[in-house]
Amino acid sequence: MRNTKAFKEAVAQTLAELAHRGVTLAPSTVEDTIEKNISTLAERLGIQVRSAWRYFDAEATADRLAQSLSSYEESSSEKEVGQAPMPPIDNPELALVLAGVPDSLAQTGGDLYAVITNVAVNAWMAGHIHGEDGCTGCDEGRGPAGHDWEARMRTITEIQPNISKWFDRDVWTRAINDAGYAVTRR
Repeated sequence: MRNTKAFKEAVAQTLAELAHRGVTLAPSTVEDTIEKNISTLAERLGIQVRSAWRYFDAEATADRLAQSLSSYEESSSEKEVGQAPMPPIDNPELALVLAGVPDSLAQTGGDLYAVITNVAVNAWMAGHIHGEDGCTGCDEGRGPAGHDWEARMRTITEIQPNISKWFDRDVWTRAINDAGYAVTRR
């Protein structure tokens, strides 16, 4: 479906309608929504997908997407839904995760998926260690500090004494550039 002219035109029209409404969404979000809507419509009406396009309305689709985004933003801002709790700026584990990105980029040859996966796993493990110090399944993998979170933080700080530098966007960007990469928008 995604390689058809009708699909590409529908996405372009919907993105244009969203732009008129001052709403910015990733094209992939719009594509997924349109694909789901057209497939569901064809299935429910018992018609072929190519026939379902006659029912497509870019304005209505843009309205629903804009309304959905607005509802999400309102509910999120009131209850802080979708906002991960941030550790303090001087958190050694967070600094270690940030510091690992340039090295990970260099080691993987710029494989952004591998870098993001590495960051996500390290961040998850840091949260697991901090939040579940009593986890008996982690006894062997904790190192000499064991379940003593403060001792682990001191150990990390000793390994990486200048942890605060990793919270400076310019320092981090220079490290990425020194690894031979740059993050730019297409």
